Amino acid sequence: MERTGKCLCGAVSYTAKGLEPKLGACHCEMCRRWASGPYLSTGANEMAWVGDDKITTFKSSDWAERGFCSVCGSALFYRVTAPGPHRGRMHIAFGTLDDQSGFEMKIEFFIDKKPEAYTLAGERKQLTAAEVMAMFGGG
Repeated sequence: MERTGKCLCGAVSYTAKGLEPKLGACHCEMCRRWASGPYLSTGANEMAWVGDDKITTFKSSDWAERGFCSVCGSALFYRVTAPGPHRGRMHIAFGTLDDQSGFEMKIEFFIDKKPEAYTLAGERKQLTAAEVMAMFGGG
């Protein structure tokens, strides 16, 4: 799947190729602070950026970084930096896609860290913090 997207102000735009039609939600504390709720994302195999000089990255953990627009602050992506099979994997912020049709929620991360205030409808795979950390060699 190929889609275009952009930040809130339009200073950064992209074409994402190889998007997976599945959507993930992360409930870890960092994602909730960054996205003001669960961070919704989809994986991309290839990105072509316009305005990439306006992208700032923040190393948010020993195994990942987050990219955002330096002009408007929009969250753009989460990228795995740890060695291993997930290294370089980019998770595009779902809200930045111009066309959000054709996606299905398939997985939730850090389900044991999700606040009681919300619950996402439907059934899907749910991973605890320990399971997520084991995936990235941190647990």
